[in-house]
Amino acid sequence: MEHRRLGRTGLRVSAVGLGTMTWGRDTDELEAKDQLEIFLDAGGTLLDTAASYCEGASEEVIGGLLAGAVDRHDVVLVSKAGVRTWRTGARSTAADASRGTLLDTLDDSLARLGTDHLDLWLVQVPDTTTPLEETADALRIAVATGRTRYVGVSNHPAWASVHLADLLREAGGPGMAAVEVEHSLLARGIERELLPASAGLGFGVIGYAPLGRGVLTGKYRATTPPDSRGASPHLRSYVAPYLGESYRGVVEAVATAATGLDRKPVEVALAWARDAAGMASTIVGARTPAQLRGALTAENLDLPVQIRHVLNEVTAPEVGYPERF
Repeated sequence: MEHRRLGRTGLRVSAVGLGTMTWGRDTDELEAKDQLEIFLDAGGTLLDTAASYCEGASEEVIGGLLAGAVDRHDVVLVSKAGVRTWRTGARSTAADASRGTLLDTLDDSLARLGTDHLDLWLVQVPDTTTPLEETADALRIAVATGRTRYVGVSNHPAWASVHLADLLREAGGPGMAAVEVEHSLLARGIERELLPASAGLGFGVIGYAPLGRGVLTGKYRATTPPDSRGASPHLRSYVAPYLGESYRGVVEAVATAATGLDRKPVEVALAWARDAAGMASTIVGARTPAQLRGALTAENLDLPVQIRHVLNEVTAPEVGYPERF
């Protein structure tokens, strides 16, 4: 598997990363172990998790694997913080990127993962109630104390990512290494402003959900399989936005391309996202080892220029003023 430099840092990441959003709930410890071994055998290194995934269970599963089955030095370990969970009769969550919450969450993540540092630590979602200056200070402290090697943000708009990068640079801190954002043939919004900003300022871009939350595999073309994320009580709301009629043409275009190449739609969708301009890595998640094996068969697929061009045309995001002037 190809390894790429993350922005202007010295950190190198595999072109495809392994997501663990379902680990500890829909994916048990044995399946997770099998997935990680398959991924490492394929040459992958980037292992992505978050404190919020399955309320910490994902990190606990990874910690167990790092304690026995896998060498910590074989993975580029990424985690995220900034989602606060509490119970007031019912479970509630909210963005919280305050200094105290971020650093406390980071310490909890390190304990669950059984390591003294992350390779990359990200603020998971924007928090409109906390000044970015305070968030930047937490990121600076995390690097200065050795709890993480690099820092960045996830799911933040371009203006906030650029502002935070400026704050880190002004403070003489570590600089922003990366942003992690959704990117697929069904979600190309980052190409309007965020990708040009990252190219100009030098932070890397890690994409996630390259299979359109599973929709680009074609499994939902006729119905919703009972064992799919779309039928899961935990994840059906995650998949639902891409099941509308407006996305059907994109799904059919991917299926047509796959037929013409004698490949599967999952391979076409992943190859497109992996090799999209400006992307350092794209994170694929799978519920089972078999699903992961199927996705990783895209490793030897280089989309022909004509097919990439057609897919780009079919899915091009609308760009107007002021991005195009």
